[in-house]
Amino acid sequence: MADKTAAAHMTLGPRLRYGAEAAGFFAMIGFFRLFGTDTASAIGGWLGRNVFYRTGTTNRARANLAAAYPEKSEAEREAIIVEMWDNLGRTIAEYAHLSEFSIHGANARLEVTGTKYAEAAIASGKGVIFVSGHFANWEMMPATAEQLGYECGEVYRPLNNPYIDRWLVRQRIANGPKEQIAKGAQGTRRIFTLLRAGKCILLLADQKTNEGLPAPFFGRDAMTTPAPAALALKLGTIVLPASNERLGGARFRMKVYPAIDFTPSGDHDRDIQDLTIKITEAIERLVRERPSQWLWIHRRWPKEGDRIRSKRAQALSGADVRVESDGSSLT
Repeated sequence: MADKTAAAHMTLGPRLRYGAEAAGFFAMIGFFRLFGTDTASAIGGWLGRNVFYRTGTTNRARANLAAAYPEKSEAEREAIIVEMWDNLGRTIAEYAHLSEFSIHGANARLEVTGTKYAEAAIASGKGVIFVSGHFANWEMMPATAEQLGYECGEVYRPLNNPYIDRWLVRQRIANGPKEQIAKGAQGTRRIFTLLRAGKCILLLADQKTNEGLPAPFFGRDAMTTPAPAALALKLGTIVLPASNERLGGARFRMKVYPAIDFTPSGDHDRDIQDLTIKITEAIERLVRERPSQWLWIHRRWPKEGDRIRSKRAQALSGADVRVESDGSSLT
């Protein structure tokens, strides 16, 4: 969980800034709690399509989609962006109603397919890494795993704002896995402990990290976390891709896919690179299934001037660049 003393150690400027951000965030959550789940989600979708869509951030999505789907027309790509913003607006609104999402009951809002792959992997006792990305409302995947009875730890990147971060972690604990693991050296040790005990780890592997390795993603190298590959190779852990799809309104379908098939060559660094590429290929396939439900506004690909920080990436690429390491690498 986020450090509860973080705010106490902040200087006045950041404390005021984060406090103002948190006030706006909690006012928004309070607003969406005035409505039922479906109505709140619909309002969020309207805001996404009509307000968020008109911000400058949309230009980043346009550039990313133009590079990823040059064969699509501008109108086709714009339709993807509008639906992406609808989904993102709904996701924001649904944070006010996370306790309403369940796989049980007559009004179940969550369904899941491919559980046979998950159950077989868990039964092996080798430990399981579920790898996924920011699909639909990504908070539904760990909630589903918890309700299915899978013993999992959820890996997350703490937000800069400690007030919002603490609230989000509490919501995840209340509605999903009790093991919330912040990225970093301490989190790495906990991940090893859980996997060695045959438990599961839930990890989103679709975001850029300058400490990562280059892996082709929609035809362009994207700096990608090698964590799941390194863990799988070190511990013999099974890697299962998973995705989430919004079925309409505030209802979702989670999908678990067959384990990623990989035979190590014995060259440790090259194996990590190659397995990271296979994991990234799996994520790309999931994005292509329904591209409008992935987060195209993310800076997934490096921009000119970005530096490789990973020693392994430098060794594999032969790059002569400055090394920056925070000591928290999983590799």
